[in-house]
Amino acid sequence: MSHGDIITAAVLVIGDEILSGRTHDRNIGAIAEHLTAIGIALREVRVVGDVRDDIVAAVNALRARYTYVFTTGGIGPTHDDITADSIGAAFGVAVDIDPRAVALMAPVYAARGIELTPARLRMARIPEGADLIANSLSAAPGFQIGNVFVMAGVPDIMKSMLSAATQRLRTGPKMNAVSIVVHRAEGDIADLFAAHQAVFPDVAMGSYPSFADGRYRTELVLRSVDAKRLEEARAGLARTLAERELN
Repeated sequence: MSHGDIITAAVLVIGDEILSGRTHDRNIGAIAEHLTAIGIALREVRVVGDVRDDIVAAVNALRARYTYVFTTGGIGPTHDDITADSIGAAFGVAVDIDPRAVALMAPVYAARGIELTPARLRMARIPEGADLIANSLSAAPGFQIGNVFVMAGVPDIMKSMLSAATQRLRTGPKMNAVSIVVHRAEGDIADLFAAHQAVFPDVAMGSYPSFADGRYRTELVLRSVDAKRLEEARAGLARTLAERELN
């Protein structure tokens, strides 16, 4: 499997409330799980505040490095929702109220008896040349420009947008994972595990220790897009652990 077969992604979380700790992010895990399930490798996550230059710099760095970039946050109706303008600046295009977005929002708001005020129309501001991402919950859309998908920060709305965007994504081979649990401290198996990784450099390996009920526990997780190679690595590790009575 060549590197070119792997579809990669980054997540950019935008918002001062995340950095201050006032809001706990619930989107990263959901996006990571979704991308893994459809064969896209999430390689990086960044968090930036509501600062235009920081958003622009992060977007431009990530979109040049990965197949896709998914952003969350900063596309609401308030003055500090500056994601759309920042994305426009990153791509060097104008941002204005998009008639397509208004057409999606107007009937939904009217049916709910909600006025489409200038503040709410901020959510219809879309960078020139972008495609809309449907929002089945509250109508105000996200958007895609280039390889960047811009989504809401509210978890349920983000999931709605991510689902709508999925049909546009190229996907690669799906990642398979297996694990072996040993009731040993991580340090007891570290050298053995490192040696096994050297034998299978094409299989990603990680160890995750814990301590509960007076016992050490380490979960050894192996990941690969090649199911046969993964099983070879798992079986070899299990055999070595058993031979050294470390299982």
